[in-house]
Amino acid sequence: MSAATEAFLAMLATERGAARNTLAAYRRDLEQAEEAIGDLADAPRDAVAGLARVWADLAPSSAARKASALRQFFGFAADEGWRADDPSGALPAPRTRRPLPKVMSHDAITALFARAEDEAESGEPAAVRLLALIELLYGSGLRATELVGLPLAAVPRDAPFITVTGKGGATRLVPVGARATAALGRWLALRPAVPPSRYLFPSRGKEPHLSRVRLFQLVKALAGRAGLDPAAISPHVLRHAFATHLLEGGADLRVLQTLLGHADISTTQIYTHVEPSRLIALVNSCHPLATSRASD
Repeated sequence: MSAATEAFLAMLATERGAARNTLAAYRRDLEQAEEAIGDLADAPRDAVAGLARVWADLAPSSAARKASALRQFFGFAADEGWRADDPSGALPAPRTRRPLPKVMSHDAITALFARAEDEAESGEPAAVRLLALIELLYGSGLRATELVGLPLAAVPRDAPFITVTGKGGATRLVPVGARATAALGRWLALRPAVPPSRYLFPSRGKEPHLSRVRLFQLVKALAGRAGLDPAAISPHVLRHAFATHLLEGGADLRVLQTLLGHADISTTQIYTHVEPSRLIALVNSCHPLATSRASD
């Protein structure tokens, strides 16, 4: 990669606190763009426009992601004085639709947790750990990366909260329900003390803590044992279920935004699709015209 793109990635890591997975995605997109049109700090505007042909076979969401990475790079390059122009306007602008989150039914949640609880009754550390993991995914709405990276110090002994470090290094307090608190207590009693680890869910392998990939594998395997379709269930689907079911129960969207750690309320608004019947009932019961018709 060129020195300019390396400097951009270094800025993302140090100034914006970008996660490792985010940095890897940016690196891939910038490398592929440089393979196509050369050093991005020197690429002419018509070459940037030509990326539309290079990306012609990509899904709109993939092309939009690549365009976003380049748009940020060009803004950075202009600020640093490496380019006299900002050719972002020449980038393709594919129309994308934000996908709706997968919806997990209450019955599926019941089946998944029933299986996890039955397995945890054995007292096997791995089974007790898995119960604690899914309780935090569904009970507190944590991201997979946030969950596996929780330090032991994030769990206070005298308050039903955990301190979570989310995207961009932002921290937030997340409430932990009674069920999750009980599952955490069972795990802490079995959590290995040797070798010593600062993480709540340490790993026996090369990683300092349970990996995100391994968490996905564990959740999908549990879904299969519970008689559910593993392809339809993941740690992120459990986070979606947390948000969906809270909204169904009447949770305020701003509160949900805080719990999920969303920087922008528009990200949280994607969940408003999940319970159209509740929205219809709200209009029918609260709108002045609906009230007047009912009285007539």
